[in-house]
Amino acid sequence: MTDDRGMSTAEYAIGTIAAAAFGAVLYSVVTGGSIVDALTSIIDRALQTSV
Repeated sequence: MTDDRGMSTAEYAIGTIAAAAFGAVLYSVVTGGSIVDALTSIIDRALQTSV
């Protein structure tokens, strides 16, 4: 039998780094000009429709 006491800490560290990297990529995509323009266009069209 081997001693696995350090394994869970390493796995948590890798998961935290992966989550932070995913958050950084998502933030850069959402704050990019094309996404903001697309959302603004959708909102403008929704407000201009007559019911």
